[in-house]
Amino acid sequence: MRFQRTIAGLSGVAVATTCLVGTSALTAVADEDDAPGRSDGRGAERDRAGATPFGGQSFSELVRAAKKTAPAKATDGSIEMPTSYPYQPTLTVHDPAEEDATTRNETISYSEIAPRLNDLMAVSDRVSAQVVGQSTGGRDLYLVTVTAPESRGETNRQTRWREEIRQDPAQAAGDARLAAGYKTPLWISANIHGNEWEGTDGAMQVITDLATSDDAATAELLENHRLYFSVSLNPDGRTIGTRATELGLDANRDMVTGATPEARSFVATAQTLQPLYAADFHGYTGVLQVEPCGPPHGDNYEYDLFLPHGYALAEQVEADVVAADIEGNTYFDTETGRSTTEKTGNIKIPYRDTPSGWDDYPPIFTAQYAAYHGAVTSTVELPLGRSWSLGTTTPEDAAVNTEVARVTMVSMLDYVAAHSDEMLADQIETFRRGVEGAPKESLTTETIADVEGPDSWKELWDLTDDQEPVDLPRAYVIPVGEGQRSSSDAEALVDALLYHGVEVGTLRRAAEVDGTSFPAGSIVVDMHQPRRGLANTLLATGSDISAKLPTMYDISAWSLADLWGATVVPVGSTTDAALGGTTPLHRLPQDGGLPKKADHVAFDLAGVEDFRALNALLEEDAPVWLLDDGRAVVGPEGLPAAADAVVTYDIPFEAVTSAELAALDEAPELEDLTVAYTGGSDDVLALTDLGFDDLVAVSSSGVSAGAADGTTGLEDADVLWVGSTFDPDAAGDVAVQEWLDDGGAIVGESTAGFAAAEAYGLVEGDAVRGNSRGNGIVAVDTPSDSLLGAFPQSTSFIYPAVWFTDLGDGTTVELSYAAEPFLAGHWNALYGAGPDAAAGQAAVVSGETATGARAVVFGTTPFFRTHPKGGMSQVATAMFWATSGD
Repeated sequence: MRFQRTIAGLSGVAVATTCLVGTSALTAVADEDDAPGRSDGRGAERDRAGATPFGGQSFSELVRAAKKTAPAKATDGSIEMPTSYPYQPTLTVHDPAEEDATTRNETISYSEIAPRLNDLMAVSDRVSAQVVGQSTGGRDLYLVTVTAPESRGETNRQTRWREEIRQDPAQAAGDARLAAGYKTPLWISANIHGNEWEGTDGAMQVITDLATSDDAATAELLENHRLYFSVSLNPDGRTIGTRATELGLDANRDMVTGATPEARSFVATAQTLQPLYAADFHGYTGVLQVEPCGPPHGDNYEYDLFLPHGYALAEQVEADVVAADIEGNTYFDTETGRSTTEKTGNIKIPYRDTPSGWDDYPPIFTAQYAAYHGAVTSTVELPLGRSWSLGTTTPEDAAVNTEVARVTMVSMLDYVAAHSDEMLADQIETFRRGVEGAPKESLTTETIADVEGPDSWKELWDLTDDQEPVDLPRAYVIPVGEGQRSSSDAEALVDALLYHGVEVGTLRRAAEVDGTSFPAGSIVVDMHQPRRGLANTLLATGSDISAKLPTMYDISAWSLADLWGATVVPVGSTTDAALGGTTPLHRLPQDGGLPKKADHVAFDLAGVEDFRALNALLEEDAPVWLLDDGRAVVGPEGLPAAADAVVTYDIPFEAVTSAELAALDEAPELEDLTVAYTGGSDDVLALTDLGFDDLVAVSSSGVSAGAADGTTGLEDADVLWVGSTFDPDAAGDVAVQEWLDDGGAIVGESTAGFAAAEAYGLVEGDAVRGNSRGNGIVAVDTPSDSLLGAFPQSTSFIYPAVWFTDLGDGTTVELSYAAEPFLAGHWNALYGAGPDAAAGQAAVVSGETATGARAVVFGTTPFFRTHPKGGMSQVATAMFWATSGD
């Protein structure tokens, strides 16, 4: 098995891997070969339909170019930082965009940022700037550091202290030199939503003031702290005026998945800076909103160390912004719950003023993610919104928002500077609990009285706020060998953990834990580690919070262990003894290779990387057959392409046995598929991530219009992915039916996919949609004879769940919801059918017509934000099954 050889180090060919956080992306590096700020990562985003955001390069060209320049894989995702301060390279100045949304509200354009930073570095030794990655469209992402100058020795000392705080918190707690000399880091970021502009402008004003002020308070602030600013996390969206990145993805939903370079840069920066406090600036909510947190509270946060100062800081911001009396600003009316121009003395603090959560539960958001690196955090929403006529804020409103942002940032810096000793002690305690494996103490109404620090938050806590109890395992084990469902998905998961800074080891010898045997080389994620909260939130299933509140702001479950296709086993309790005989793992060695003297070779089609390799083989016209056990066999003419797959995808091929060779006569030979699709960014990116590079966008109207002259878009397609409504008119229906009768197939999801398949007689039954707001992780059962049965999975993701009832005789259940389907997330029956209605019902169905046309429809949500990697490989399996019929 592949993963066994990976960990054992039996590598056939040593190459640079192409997997980062489950994607084959390669992040561009800084302009200067020796410049700090080189982003560690191995992927850049794919071209999306109708756009080539990488200067016209195809995805394959981009990957080939990036491989030549990508830095070696570090032990984690951290970025290289300067060895002394100031660090003042000349930033590249970029030409203004022809059409720039910032011209409409007179905020700072992306092209102005580098010149302004260059000018500041020319006049002030307090300001340093570096490039820490590139956006989807290739624009530089800047990190600005403002601090008093440091020698190389002082910077080294600061680095050692930062590592001591995390790795040896017990020592750090008693280190008098650290307490006296550590320059506590504060981090302000902005503009991850591109059309929420003014956080950038506020940050640039604060940077300028800090760089040029000669007052004693500023000098003292910079002697004792490092202030970091990510001035624009989404410069593409800033320029074109979109919330999303140039890929059409919301980077502020992407911290766990890492599908965007913008989110990966944030993750790397959070890990590198280990900030004491972090704030991310957004807009627009009608009134300034500063969120320390709000119910429901995430399972793995240390709220007794987070909330006291988080809420007190929000209160200070409120006092300072109100005192600033900013002309044109708005205030919060506590009686109506709305914004008003009346000076009520209040901003909006969600913990105090919002009965249900605002951004606080999932770590997919910037602020919530940064908290797992030891920070107290805030999400900030600026008040005045966009004009419908401009598509941006007006210049007048932008000026108000900028001043609100500036005052808010200064207030935050003042608060942390005044309380950094207590906040540092809390950060050290966070890491101590992780390193020592202390039992997780959930914060509840019964325990808040004893929490130290500012206590104005306590009177607002109620039962809705109570954290769900967490029983931490001693470790998570990712087995190798026969116990691993997908070795390639396991490798992607381990790579993601390493990138997030989670500590990982391997078993030096076989071990038995809780009655389960794990072979040598199995991966161990010991939960006695400083970032244990992050490790557990990435790997634990999570909680069912459906009863806590009517709806949730966003998703409520995100487990890599349940959704990325790998087998992961939690073992023991945090108070148990360590699993003996583990070796720290810093990078995954390559295990790909071709067996000698074999003319037919095979590999598993279990995970996303396997399907990338398969599609690459088919692109090179390699003969490939699909065996009943889910493996692909490559014939002699395909061995050169297989060798390329070893290098590019790290595929370990095995020799085919004589019995398997004989079975090829009955096995279907696979084809390089052209995929027509309906849907959006999730669909395009997921299909591309699976290696399907011949994609054709189609629509109901387009098929109808092209039916007469044969330009429907389906002419060259082998399969249609239905990710959104597909309902052509009568003429279009005739064209689609002819295409199906000629060998086409339909694979789709949700009610739209089922309606399309049913319309052409491929399946029969009813599609039932659950609560449209319901989302989370569900338990599923796979029949032994299912087309998904070769590499079955026990969990799936839904948003929302759809199930299929009253199925006709020719419709087959390929996957069903378990008797008690809902495991984690938020799904109740208040706005539609709940989990009980889905219990035991069909979750994936297939059908076939008399002409041999096939369909597969998913009631799960396999492409959601490209996160459910296990679901993505199920779709690929379905596509090759649907197109390989008689």
